[in-house]
Order: sequence, then C-alpha cells, then structure tokens
Amino acid sequence: MILVTAVVKPYALGPVREALSHVGISGMTISEVKGFGRQRGHTEVYRGAEYQVDFVPKVKVEVLTPAELVDDVVEAITSAARTGKIGDGKIWVTAVDSVTRIRTGETGPGAI
Repeated sequence: MILVTAVVKPYALGPVREALSHVGISGMTISEVKGFGRQRGHTEVYRGAEYQVDFVPKVKVEVLTPAELVDDVVEAITSAARTGKIGDGKIWVTAVDSVTRIRTGETGPGAI
C-alpha cells in the first residue's frame, strides 16, 4: 500500500478529484494548507497598499492506494493540476506498512 500526497493550487482540487475518480480512487483526504516553494510567496495589493504574502494557500490531497495504481494516481494528479507556471505543486509517494479500518477492524489492502 502506498500513500500519495500532493500539494496543489486550490482551484485544481475539482479537476484532481475528477481525474482520480476516473482511475478508480474512491476516497481521499483533503487539507487546506499554506506554504511556499521556489516562488517564496508573492505580493498583493489591498486597498492601494502593497504587502508580502509569505505563505501561499494550497490544498493537500492524500490518497491511500494499492501499489499497482500508484503510477496512474500520480499521472492523474499531474495532468489535472499542471498549468505550467510556478507554484503548481508537488507530489510525493510514501510506503505504508499497515492500514486498519476502525469500524470493522479490517487490515491490509481491504481496509482501503
């Protein structure tokens, strides 16, 4: 089992969710997060005053998937969230040793 974590722009969440459903992903966890990468934030103008936004709002998408679907999941997220501009986000893949469904006590891939 693999945990695929992606940090994307907030407006990309809808297309990412739709792309993941097309590859057979039925569940995910979404968190609103803030951060910065190479862009180091940006400046905005509010009521005529310019100010620095150090942490850019993003959405973190976490998907627990069987190992055989990892490439499809990464490709779906990449194609749905890519604009070609700085700040599109990142995806990382982490191995998961075990999973337990709390309601039934079921473990392993069946708990996904």
